[in-house]
Amino acid sequence: AAAALTPFTVTRRIGHPYQNRTPPKRKKPRTSFSRVQICELEKRFHRQKYLASAERAALAKSLKMTDAQVKTWFQNRRTKWRRQTAEEREAERQQASRLMLQLQHDAFQKSLNESIQPDPLCLHNSSLFALQNLQPWEEESAKIP
Repeated sequence: AAAALTPFTVTRRIGHPYQNRTPPKRKKPRTSFSRVQICELEKRFHRQKYLASAERAALAKSLKMTDAQVKTWFQNRRTKWRRQTAEEREAERQQASRLMLQLQHDAFQKSLNESIQPDPLCLHNSSLFALQNLQPWEEESAKIP
């Protein structure tokens, strides 16, 4: 009888799936920038969110950075800026919602607390309506047992 093929036996015959892959490349260490470089990059970003290649090259040269470093820094900074502005808009939206709920609650409470003076005409009409719907008494139903 032939042996049943299990994932284990298949792996033993073919080899481990990662065995034939090229070894992973070493991760490049994180680049650290000086305070002066960051300050200049932030100032420029505040004025201008996108740089043309010539502007980027000039800024990189003045800060003793590579063109790729400036490009990557600006890409990362724009991502951070978008996230922050989205969070600020969401916080403003939530604050406006809370304010609207509070105003609605206050208006509702005010309407409950106000003493409503009934309109005498309405009272008169409702009394007439009640009188019109009264059934005449019958002798039998009026007797007390």
